[in-house]
Amino acid sequence: MFEGFIEDTIEGAGASLFVRYAGAEGRLPLVLLHGYPQTSAMWHQVAPLLANDFRVICPDLRGYGRSTKPASDDRHAAYSKRAMANDIVRAMENLGHDTFFIGAHDRGARVAHRLGLDHPERVRAMTLLDIAPTREMFGQTSASFATAYWHWFFLIQKYPLPEDIIGKDPAGFWKKKCFNQTDGDNPFDPSALEEYLTAFQSAEAIHASCEDYRAAASIDIEHDNADCDRRLDVPLRVYWAKRGVIEKCFDALALWQQRASNVSGEALNATHYMAEEIPQEIAMRMQAFFAQHS
Repeated sequence: MFEGFIEDTIEGAGASLFVRYAGAEGRLPLVLLHGYPQTSAMWHQVAPLLANDFRVICPDLRGYGRSTKPASDDRHAAYSKRAMANDIVRAMENLGHDTFFIGAHDRGARVAHRLGLDHPERVRAMTLLDIAPTREMFGQTSASFATAYWHWFFLIQKYPLPEDIIGKDPAGFWKKKCFNQTDGDNPFDPSALEEYLTAFQSAEAIHASCEDYRAAASIDIEHDNADCDRRLDVPLRVYWAKRGVIEKCFDALALWQQRASNVSGEALNATHYMAEEIPQEIAMRMQAFFAQHS
């Protein structure tokens, strides 16, 4: 995977991030952010296609993969999307980039949303995959959504309940959660899957990922509420899975129109792990959208 990419560790704003990157330095930078419970390996088919036009940077978010896993507290501040976004801004600075494009999926897309709110001057444009805004999803929770996204409500339980249960069989939990979101299929490349399962074995990684979700249900909503009605101003393109939970349970575009002033999007024929199911289409759509804002 990632032939021709450099692997490095770059300092963020409180965590050291494992990063893969490629593409000539003179090209416009594009950072790709992964979701739960994955690593930057999820971009292994998309990133090489985009590296023909951009300098592509794929970090492991704090708490995931080979990035460090800072200690947390009762407020879960270390895993707020604000803290995670600050890591990306600092790491991109350390790579020599003050402004950049963002492509992001799942939890990484929630980090990207906060980054665009806190640092709009940094972002040229962003594409987000298969999420609606966090606060609005919690606010419109239904029995159908809670049943399908059971992990949201399991992972936010008080420490150490989910950690202890997951820790008894991390690989089994990973597969049950992820295959549940692909109608029972396995869309993952064997090398990528090996990386995901290896990264998810440690107690530190399990705890950090639970803290990510606990933050989403608490401090992240506090940050959203403090923004009142402030909208994301950067150009935004959203895609969600036509055969996924976002399509079934939410009006994704309408919710994004409440939170962003310049947004467009549509459902694509995939389930949740879009970058691994339809990588050529995702790369093509990102390239076309970002070209409009170069």
